[in-house]
Amino acid sequence: MTPEQEQIWTQRYTDYLAKQDSRPARIVYQRDRARVIHSASFRRLQAKTQIFGLSESDFYRTRLTHSMEVAQIGSGLVEQLITVALDGKAECDYLDWLPSFYLIEAICLAHDLGHPPFGHGGEVALNYMMRHYGGFEGNAQTLRILSKLGEYTPENGLDLSRRTALGVMKYPAIYNDVIASNPDYLAQLQERQVDDFRTLAMHRWLPPKSLYLEEKAIFNWVLEPFSIQDRILFTQLNDCSGCHRRTEHKALDTTIMELADDIAYGIHDLEDAVAMKMVARDLWEEEVMRSPVFAEHALWGDEMTQRLFSNSSKGRKHAVSKMVGLMVEAIYIYEDEKFEHPLLRFQARLHPSAEAVLELLKSFVYKNVITIPEVKQMEYKGQLVVLELFKSLRANPSALLPSKAYKRYLQAGTDQAKQRVISDYIAGMTNTYAARLYSKLFTPSQGSIFDML
Repeated sequence: MTPEQEQIWTQRYTDYLAKQDSRPARIVYQRDRARVIHSASFRRLQAKTQIFGLSESDFYRTRLTHSMEVAQIGSGLVEQLITVALDGKAECDYLDWLPSFYLIEAICLAHDLGHPPFGHGGEVALNYMMRHYGGFEGNAQTLRILSKLGEYTPENGLDLSRRTALGVMKYPAIYNDVIASNPDYLAQLQERQVDDFRTLAMHRWLPPKSLYLEEKAIFNWVLEPFSIQDRILFTQLNDCSGCHRRTEHKALDTTIMELADDIAYGIHDLEDAVAMKMVARDLWEEEVMRSPVFAEHALWGDEMTQRLFSNSSKGRKHAVSKMVGLMVEAIYIYEDEKFEHPLLRFQARLHPSAEAVLELLKSFVYKNVITIPEVKQMEYKGQLVVLELFKSLRANPSALLPSKAYKRYLQAGTDQAKQRVISDYIAGMTNTYAARLYSKLFTPSQGSIFDML
């Protein structure tokens, strides 16, 4: 990568608008990471759900500890790619384009900033309330925090570099374009408002994986260095019957971040489930160790099961560490020749056996942890909290919105912009804050003017 190419990607949106030169990558990416770590949105992740409720125990993972683990795994993946290239075991054309440790950590630490309270349940609830006003989606909210809501600049959010912004864009398509290609969803939008949210079929309102129209200018700026052909292919939506279409392609840094995220989800979240005794040894042996997939792609033997279910935190941690290490060592770079630009042409992948086992682990966690009634019931309760708060704030913004949010509400030029202010306020809440505000507003015996929420 030439210095001129590097300067394109270290540019910040504020510098772009002011026509100022970019700073060196070492400084820019280190400060990107620092801005994420010191942001209010990052701190709030400590009180947002990963899988288990915050009241279950102080041992289990939150969005904050999950994000830190993703960053650590992301750095490990980059280090592995560097090691393989320098050892001469693979073509090293990609070496100059790999993200620095500062850069990949900034991307990984930022990847969940936009997740609302109560996890994906809260995400679906907000999308329902915003269905006529540009929608809601966690990854889109992340870009909104980075480019508008973050506290580092008055108007441009955390104002991270172009390459960091590209790295967190998992779904490079605009919400309006995605729903326009889904006639079933467009028909749903014509349905009357449901007033009793307990009767609402929430699964019908899964958000389209996309970015908000409000961030279109930032989106275009991030993609500006790519050729028109690359941009068209990168933002192209896959065909999908009866569901939201998605983009197929991601940038190099995003593929590394997503692998780190998947490894954390499939292995670290499994550790929580085992520690909480939600997954029994016989179920693990039946659905993982004796599965056809593992029979074909066995990455470990029975000693891993012994350690994982040893009733010893040290044994369990050793097993988890070994699993993660095997996944990290399986990374390689694939070259997609359809793209011209190296940041789109080079793609991080896992070798087939590791990829197959990781997908097996993710499916196991999803089936036996994420979707069990005990977890879904808590998710449902969180959805109702979000829906009722939004309904009340929408009806009574002058009385219920905090003064700063209400000022933005009054300054908003359109009805959609006003609703986005309410959405931003609720999306920024922690689980604890949302639950306490709900209790303050709707439980007669709770709440005081002196409450510090």
